[in-house]
Amino acid sequence: MEALKQGADALFILLGAIMVLAMHAGFAFLELGTVRRKNQVNALVKILVDFSVSTVVYFAVGYSVAYGTHFFVGAEQLAAQNGYSLVKFFFLLTFAAAIPAIISGGIAERAKFWPQLIATAVIVGVIYPFFEGVIWNQHFGVQSWIKELTGDEFHDFAGSVVVHAVGGWIALGAVLLLGARSNRYRKDGAMSAHPPSSIPFLALGAWILIVGWFGFNVMSAQVLEKMSGLVAVNSLMAMVGGTLVALLMGKNDPGFVHNGPLAGLVAVCAGSDLMHPLGALVVGGVAGAIFVVMFTLTQNKWKIDDVLGVWPLHGLCGTWGGIAAGIFGSSSLGGLGGVNLMAQVIGTAMGVAWAAAAGFLVYGALKATTGLRMNQEDEYDGADLSIHKISATPEREANW
Repeated sequence: MEALKQGADALFILLGAIMVLAMHAGFAFLELGTVRRKNQVNALVKILVDFSVSTVVYFAVGYSVAYGTHFFVGAEQLAAQNGYSLVKFFFLLTFAAAIPAIISGGIAERAKFWPQLIATAVIVGVIYPFFEGVIWNQHFGVQSWIKELTGDEFHDFAGSVVVHAVGGWIALGAVLLLGARSNRYRKDGAMSAHPPSSIPFLALGAWILIVGWFGFNVMSAQVLEKMSGLVAVNSLMAMVGGTLVALLMGKNDPGFVHNGPLAGLVAVCAGSDLMHPLGALVVGGVAGAIFVVMFTLTQNKWKIDDVLGVWPLHGLCGTWGGIAAGIFGSSSLGGLGGVNLMAQVIGTAMGVAWAAAAGFLVYGALKATTGLRMNQEDEYDGADLSIHKISATPEREANW
């Protein structure tokens, strides 16, 4: 029976890893559909290469920073318990690699290719796993201190703060240091609209993310016996809550409709194992509203050119999710309890502060050394031709 349990646990978390790996295709197509045609190839290449760099760095350094264990031992030792330690690494890697995938959407269309890969290595190797270890592996006694102060530890079941808020707040620094795309905002106050190049691809990306998210949330239990259908249904309710509110507030705009469910899912990650489904519906709905309002404000009023709205979507909705777990996870609102608002506020604030500081530090250092932006001519031609020497849809076939 023990051997069967080990095999089942390894398979369970492996399936979760594969589902979250599939989400990276969602990131790619969401970005591809949102950017202009001349940057579509770059969107696809960035997500795949960022994931590959993340894998090597997290295997060699990041996982050890977060969990104090490494893989520089014989394969016989790694294969123990059906290779559970390896598939657990695979699962947690897909979370770590989501950070550069999130950032990619914010800095699209004008960022240099290689400096971003350097940033990916630093973020996935050190910045993200440091905070991951603090929250999910009891590093430095921070969770004990929060519990002593408030009565409960900071609760983040599937990463509203650890993954999404951290990714979104790092991205804000990168976006601000990069500056807006050329001709996006003119000196006379006029704005050049850059509508999505392909709503069907944008929608495909959103759907892939939605489906994969059930692996992201449900398999965060990490062992089969802790699997909870409550997590699955709460994820579902938050997803539809975000969709419906984004539809109403976004006035039928398909970009908002397809980002609304993602906002809801970002927000429900932290408390998806605690909330009542009706609470999850509310949390998702509020997240949908946050995304629509804040995306509009950042783009139109504050003139922050965050191409995919990753700071509102991941940064702010993730922040809301961390706090919401302390509200809707409480037994007084139908949740399972064992969490409190003050602990959630402290933990969330720590994640936001760490990520915002890291974003400005990493991208500030790169801006001062290698530079972050493509030159004006390359940006005008588009990243596809400038970096990859081919467009997504060549005008004509070659003549021989």
